[in-house]
Amino acid sequence: MITQRDSFWNEIYQQAKTDRDIIIVSADMGAPSLDKFRTDFPAQFVNTGIAEQNAILVASGLAKEGKKVFVYAIASFLTLNCIEKIRVQNGMMNIPINIVGIGAGFSYPDSGPTHHLSEDIAIMRSIPNITTISVTDHHMSKKLAQSYKDFDHTHYIRLERQPIGELYKTCEAVNLDKGLHEIIEGQDHLIISNGNLLFKCKEILREKSLNFGLCDIFRYPLNINELEKVVKKYKKITTIEETFLPGGLGSSILEALSDLGIQMEVNRIGLDTKKGYCYQYGGREEIHKYYGIDKDSLISKLST
Repeated sequence: MITQRDSFWNEIYQQAKTDRDIIIVSADMGAPSLDKFRTDFPAQFVNTGIAEQNAILVASGLAKEGKKVFVYAIASFLTLNCIEKIRVQNGMMNIPINIVGIGAGFSYPDSGPTHHLSEDIAIMRSIPNITTISVTDHHMSKKLAQSYKDFDHTHYIRLERQPIGELYKTCEAVNLDKGLHEIIEGQDHLIISNGNLLFKCKEILREKSLNFGLCDIFRYPLNINELEKVVKKYKKITTIEETFLPGGLGSSILEALSDLGIQMEVNRIGLDTKKGYCYQYGGREEIHKYYGIDKDSLISKLST
């Protein structure tokens, strides 16, 4: 199965054949799908070296001159290490770039907490003029690459490192403006998740024959009008996320429900800050066990 990264950059390559204003700024990150771009369009590829803050500044400068810029690096470094630059250049000054980060959640499980991405949604969604897309599958990443001409402000695109599954049958099935997709319509209880855990939730519901709804929310700020259409059919919501709970997916749902004047039970499952950062190794599922979001723990929590 093609990765989200390769699907994205393959499509950008196709677009760059006719749009010479497309520029990729890489902070010393490569990929098989980027090799052909760098070879065929050397004037449209900039490598800043291991200097993510400089990459954001170079990308913003190029964008200010009318270029359509994609800056690429490991997501934890490209966001958290660059937050002040992003806040000023792209939040305050509203210079539109596309921040493409690889390594959503625990995509780098054996690289330690420096590479784990557990705070970015909370931080990035708090900055004006930035849309965050937590990509679900390779069809969505291709759709994003096709839609770059429509972006008039900064987009933060968070990609999984490994292929994690396929939810949408085609990229045309992805509605970026809607920002969510009700995958399964159930009764009473709605599960809201995204990314790696979304596929785990879908598997649990199928195996345990749970008649729960399941919704993929992939865009921040939330589209609260579309959210209202989904949640009004249910009595209870459980949010499941691979990020720290404060400010993350569950918090955004609670804020939206409050703004909509909807009162309903919401249970948040995610990374408890009391557990701190995880230094355990052995793969993504071992880290999930540490935080209580592994498959068995989720089954137990959803059964109560």
